[in-house]
Order: sequence, then structure tokens, then C-alpha cells
Amino acid sequence: MAKLHLTLACGDYDFLRPLINGEIQPQGIELNVLTMPSPERHGRMLRHQEFDVCELSLVGYLVSRDQGCGYNAIPVFPHRRFRHSYMVKRTGCGIDKPSDLNGKRVALDTLQNSAGLWMRGILQDHYGVDLKSIEWWCQEEEDISFEPAKWMKVKRVSQGKNVDRMLLDGELEASLYPETLPSIRSGNPKVALLFPDPKKAEIEYYRNGGFFPIMHTVVVKNEILERHPWAAISLVQAFQKAKEICYARNSDPRSFALVWVQDLIREQREIFGPDPWPYNLEDNRKALEAVIRYEFEQGMIKQKPKAEELFFPPSLQRIQHYV
Repeated sequence: MAKLHLTLACGDYDFLRPLINGEIQPQGIELNVLTMPSPERHGRMLRHQEFDVCELSLVGYLVSRDQGCGYNAIPVFPHRRFRHSYMVKRTGCGIDKPSDLNGKRVALDTLQNSAGLWMRGILQDHYGVDLKSIEWWCQEEEDISFEPAKWMKVKRVSQGKNVDRMLLDGELEASLYPETLPSIRSGNPKVALLFPDPKKAEIEYYRNGGFFPIMHTVVVKNEILERHPWAAISLVQAFQKAKEICYARNSDPRSFALVWVQDLIREQREIFGPDPWPYNLEDNRKALEAVIRYEFEQGMIKQKPKAEELFFPPSLQRIQHYV
């Protein structure tokens, strides 16, 4: 029987590498894997639906799903990241604690960027930030157009300008940007991290009811799922197997050029348990519900789905095994 040929677009991560290099293939499927940066991949999928299977911004997926997109998700989450270290303030502008952002001008990439949504939600839920008081400055156009909540004061950065330069020039007071700003990388004294010890703040946030924030999920075109519904579980199982291979390799310190890697792995296990990257619904339900709430409150989606409604139903099934 001929295999189903599909194109997968994804990032180049260690726990996706067994899929990327062809070490494993989903049962019944032959993947043509294209790796590319997130902005390119997300834009090409959200705007043009170029790929059969795609690692996609979770927030972008919810926006496109709300407007009737032609793909559905499976419970695979290849990218998560804490974001306290991406919250930046301009020094000397009266920001000493997170709630001092109230009433300020704050930079974003876009409203529907997953990192920015998580940062806004975290600041609102845990640090007393009033999102309604802030003037939001977006660097880029939205991949999927939508009408934000009426209370959101949204501005667009002028062509030829960028949020990092505006921050240094005093046109903005802070930034919630998905990548480390050039001014932070260069150690410019005009800017500083909002949380001086972001790792400590992230651990405290996580232990006090927070999440290991989900940035991306995986989507599959509806036309493929309709014709080949079995492909969903084949893909979920392949992503899980690739992750398990990665974990096995990571157990060997020879796999890393890091001096204290075993201490880092031990610390991670103590905080998160054996698998910080679970691929299923129930371990991720509360985080997904938080994202849905954030997007609904900010006007990015008009309907408020249940977490399970985000996924192709057969992909959520628990496969039975003999004892």
C-alpha cells in the first residue's frame, strides 16, 4: 500500500530532529520536512495554507479557527517558553515593578503573537497590570486580521521605524517582544529587564499557579483529515516517539557541550517532573483554557471554545494496549 506523502513545516528543535532527519516516520506516512523560522512558517500557513502539516502559533491558530480556517490541530505542542526574560523596560522612566507599566506605551510584535499574548495575560493575572490602561504599539501587521476589543488602545509603528529604536529614543516605555531585543543583547544601559532575575520569577510564577507557556501547536489540513482520519494518530505518535528519542539522548551528558548539563537536567526534573512537554489534552487543559480566555477577553476571537474543541477528535483518543 502506498504511503501518504505530506509536507511538514516546523522548527529545527532537538526533539523534532528524528522526524526532520527521517530517523522515524509516522506509520503510513512519508514526510517531506521543511524547517524554517517561526515568522515565515506562521505567515505562510495563516495567509496561504501552504503546508499539509504545520507547527503553528497557538494564538494564530485560534484566531484563524474562529474565522473558519481549513485546518485542525492535534495535541502536539513543539514549542513552549517562559517569557519573563523578554519583558523589557526603559531605564529612568518610572518603572520599578510590573504594575508600573500601567498607563505606559508598550511595544509588541503583533497582538496575535503567542509570546505577546502570554506576557499580557501573565502580567494581568499575576502582577496587577491593567491592560486597559496601556497604549500598545505593534511592529508588524497581523497575519489574520481581526477587530480587537474596544478597550484596547492599539497603534502601529510607522514604516521605517522599529520598537527597539523607539524604546531607546524615549518614544516607548517598555516592550513585550518575542525575541531578545538588540539593545538588550548589546547591554545598552538605556534598557533593562523588567524582572532582574527572570529565571527566579518564572519558577515562582509556575509554582504559584502559572504554566510553562505553550507557544505552538501542530495543525493538519482538513482535506487530509477528512480523507485519512487515521493520519492524526499516526502523526501524534510520531511526534511523541521523536521526543522520547530526544529524551534518551539527553540522558547522556556526552550529547551536550554544557559543563553543568546534569545539574540543569536534575533541576528541570525537580520542578517539572519527567516530561515538561506533554503531548495530550488533559495535561495542557488549564494552559489552553488560559489562552482561550486571554484571546476572548482581548477580542481576538468572538467565540469561546472548550479546550477539546480545538483538536481533531480522533487525535485525542487514548490508544488501548494489552497488559
